[in-house]
Amino acid sequence: MYRLLTIIIRIFVAIPVMVATWLVSFFALELSYLYASGLALIGAGLAYWLISVIIYFRFLKKNELKIREYRYIHKNLLEANSKIRRMQRALLSIRHLTFLKEMMELIRITRKIYQVTKKEPKRFYQGEKFYFSHLDSAVELTEKYALLSTQPNKSSEVEQVLYDTRHTIKEMKIIIEKDLYHILSDDLEQLQFEIDFAKHSKK
Repeated sequence: MYRLLTIIIRIFVAIPVMVATWLVSFFALELSYLYASGLALIGAGLAYWLISVIIYFRFLKKNELKIREYRYIHKNLLEANSKIRRMQRALLSIRHLTFLKEMMELIRITRKIYQVTKKEPKRFYQGEKFYFSHLDSAVELTEKYALLSTQPNKSSEVEQVLYDTRHTIKEMKIIIEKDLYHILSDDLEQLQFEIDFAKHSKK
């Protein structure tokens, strides 16, 4: 939503600049239609780029990040998004309905962590265990389970491995839930403070 809004802002700035540049070039400077149109496009492109730069640096300032830090976080977020998509694809192979519900909940939590971090990149540092360890484990376990569950003739050994994997993934879901709470800990503390303050005010 934020990205769409910034694109709309850029377009709304670029179009008037393009029109104004063309009018000045064609009527005031008496350039040919072709040259005026070319200058108008260049002006619109520069305006679009300038607004993009301003929005980018305001975003960095708001999140108290340096360019290098944000690039590092952005790179890791792209990798995390790819891993979450792999988990979603693995869901298509799961036929165990009860466990499928567990997996959908796990993916919902991972996506929530991703979305919170994407919106506020500085929170990435609070979720490093998730991004560098827990997410990788969840993806590996999910893909392993999906692969084994599609085997036509499952031996008792395979069934045992599937059972153990389901149990481990459930434990991993609890760990990742804790990751989410840790990332949101500042918000939870602030909310608790406001609740306590409201109760005190009533007294």
